[in-house]
Amino acid sequence: MTHYFKSALAGLVAAGLCATAAMAQDVTLRCQHFLSPKGAVPAFFIQPWAEKIEAESGGRIKVEIYPSMQLGGKPQELYNQIRDGVIDCGWALPAYTPGRFPEAEVFELPFMTSMSAEASSKAVWEFTDKHMRERFGDIHLVAAHVHGPGIIHKTGDPIMELSDFQGLKLRGPSRQANALFEAMGASMIGMPVPAFPEALSKGIVDGGIIPWEIVPPLKVHELADSHTLVSGDRALYNTFFVWGMNKAKYDSLPDDLKAVIDANSGLETSAWAGRAMDQGDDIGEQVVAESGNAVHTLDDAVMTELRSVGDDLTAKWIAEVTAKGLDGQAMVDDARAMVAKHSEGM
Repeated sequence: MTHYFKSALAGLVAAGLCATAAMAQDVTLRCQHFLSPKGAVPAFFIQPWAEKIEAESGGRIKVEIYPSMQLGGKPQELYNQIRDGVIDCGWALPAYTPGRFPEAEVFELPFMTSMSAEASSKAVWEFTDKHMRERFGDIHLVAAHVHGPGIIHKTGDPIMELSDFQGLKLRGPSRQANALFEAMGASMIGMPVPAFPEALSKGIVDGGIIPWEIVPPLKVHELADSHTLVSGDRALYNTFFVWGMNKAKYDSLPDDLKAVIDANSGLETSAWAGRAMDQGDDIGEQVVAESGNAVHTLDDAVMTELRSVGDDLTAKWIAEVTAKGLDGQAMVDDARAMVAKHSEGM
């Protein structure tokens, strides 16, 4: 009888342990993005974020990162993949679906963001929290950020005057950036950034506009001959990014694991993503400097002309979104004030 009692007790203990394990079972988050793992955001933000989540959850959350769209689909589909649960989390660009996230374009207007992606990304999160919670309501938003200053990379000589844009075929990153360069006579060809090197190598485009950080992973410095920068304390253009989770997946987590995600979301996490871009910019700029390619900074007279073009486009955007029922001027004013606030001392 004693033997049977001990066996039964052992069985109950084992069953209890199994029940406890089931209650605290591991959660796997399958996340994807469209870049190589060598890109600045994957290397300095996405992978470290995943490792931090795993550590702070005591190993109960496992984050699997799939670069280069390894789980399938196209970069333009990433937001829907997050929303629909095709993936549990991912990195998406609202600019890849023009017109869907009109408020996000305020940070893609000419000379809106500062030269610090970290500072500007804090502004992006603050703005998003105020103006875009409903727009992103179908996912669980973890971070919103921008990259560093955009650079013009092309074959042949660098851009020296605005007239040099005339007739160029350039890879364009967003609707607003495309409008800026089209206003100066360039023909803009939209494509996800991974497609840019092949298009450049085949002469489909003469160049493109991307930040320094993505140059080494795409080997743009081996295909382009010159790089043109703007002067001043504001970036030529920018692109708005989100790192988000599937809403149902987040809602299914127990409260203690939600708390881990929450502790790694928001303003400081957005700043982290921006800082990753700044780190990548430093590396990319050094790689280009060592390549021997021509690097030119536009002079003050050209910058005055360029800023005038940018001002006209900003006024046009304000009118456009106001006609759709949004307060375009208020959004521009808020974005500028937030960028200025977070850029102080940077």
